[in-house]
Amino acid sequence: MEILPFLLAPFLASLILTGIHAYLGVHVVERGVIFVDLALAQIAALGATIAILIGMDPHAGGAYWLSLAFTFVGAAIFAFARTRRGHIPQEAFIGITYAVASATAILAMSKATGETEHLKDMLVGNILAVSMHDVAKTAILYGAIGVFHYIFRKQFLLISTNPSEAEARGLSIRSWDFLFYASFGFVVTSSVAIAGVLLVFCYLVVPSVGAMLFADRIGRRLAIGWTMGTLVSALGVYFSVLFDMPTGATIVCTFGAVLIVMFFIHLVFLHGSKAHPLHGASSVVVQDRVLEEKR
Repeated sequence: MEILPFLLAPFLASLILTGIHAYLGVHVVERGVIFVDLALAQIAALGATIAILIGMDPHAGGAYWLSLAFTFVGAAIFAFARTRRGHIPQEAFIGITYAVASATAILAMSKATGETEHLKDMLVGNILAVSMHDVAKTAILYGAIGVFHYIFRKQFLLISTNPSEAEARGLSIRSWDFLFYASFGFVVTSSVAIAGVLLVFCYLVVPSVGAMLFADRIGRRLAIGWTMGTLVSALGVYFSVLFDMPTGATIVCTFGAVLIVMFFIHLVFLHGSKAHPLHGASSVVVQDRVLEEKR
C-alpha cells in the first residue's frame, strides 16, 4: 500500500499511452508497416540527440520542438514512399530510415560523450520519473489528436484498410498519409520522452497483435487492446518496483509474456483452424472467407 501513491503517475501515463497507441496500432497493423513507430521514435530520439549536441537542454521545449521537426521529416518520407504499384515495399524505406537514424544518433552521441546516459533513457525510458504535470500535458495533447482522428476516422480507416477504394473515391493517399504520420509524430515525440523507444513500440504493436488473435472487427480489437494494455501496464509497473528492475524493460517483458499466454489460449480454445487468421488487413480476412465459402 505504501508504494501505490508513488505508482499513480506512472500508471496514469501508461493508461494514456495505451489509449492512443492501441488505436494507432490498428492502423499500423492494417497497413503492414509494423516498424513505422520504431522508426519514427528513433527519428525523434535523433532530434533530441542533435539538440544535446548543439547545447540544448534535453528536457527543455527547444529540444522537444526539434525532435518534432525531425518526425515531420520522417512523416513526409513515409507518406511519399507509399507507391501506387508497391514494387518497393514501404517497410523497406522504413527499415532504411530507422537504420540511418540510429547510426546518426550514435555518431552524434560519440561527440557528446557526457550525455550517453540520455541515449539510454531514450531507448528504455524511465516512466517511473514521470510527474503528474507531464501526465496532464500528455493527456491534453493525445486528447486533441484523438479528436482529430475521430473527426476524420472514415478517411484514415479507408486508407489503412482499402487504399484502392480510397483512391477511387478521390482521396489523396499521400496527403492523408502525411496527416496520419504527422499526427503520429506528435504522439511518438511525446511518448519517447516519457517511456523510451522500446516501450513505445510495444504499446503500439503488441496490443493490436494480441487483439487480432481473437477479433476481426476494429471495435473489438480496440476493446481487447485497451484491456490488455491496461493490465500489462499495471503488472509491469508493479513488478518493476517490487523487484527493483527498470520499469520500461519490465513492461516490455510483461507484454511479451502476456502475448504468449494469449497465443496459447488462442490455440487451445479456438482450436487453430477455427481461430481468426492473422492477415495484415480486415479486407483480406473477408476475401479469404469468401473464397473458402465458394470452394
